[in-house]
Amino acid sequence: MVNQGNGATSTRIDKWLWAARFFKTRSLATHAVDLGRVLQNEQRVKPAHDVKPGDLLDIQHGEQRWEVRVLRILEVRGPAAVAQTMYEETPASLEKRQKAADDRKYFREPTAHIQGRPTKRDRRQLDATRD
Repeated sequence: MVNQGNGATSTRIDKWLWAARFFKTRSLATHAVDLGRVLQNEQRVKPAHDVKPGDLLDIQHGEQRWEVRVLRILEVRGPAAVAQTMYEETPASLEKRQKAADDRKYFREPTAHIQGRPTKRDRRQLDATRD
């Protein structure tokens, strides 16, 4: 790691994910890396592992999944416009995300809106969709 900001040649992967705005907090990024939801060059890494320009990252956050190539290293979280210049999404990833968005648009899972245990009303609606 060189200096903070523009001149860095590498930084921790959790810090980079936070600065690139894939995760809202650095602790969420650290937790995702610990759980194996972030792969660097198709391998699991620890949160302190360095990321450098040219690395390929596979990032899963909720239902979203990105495959990006690292272009720039910044250790500070800036505006979204600056964060988008830190990486380049692969064409295959763009296509998969677009297809998933179309699927969500045209097909809604009947149980997606239910939080926790269904109420009597939720159960009746579920039963009605099965008939």
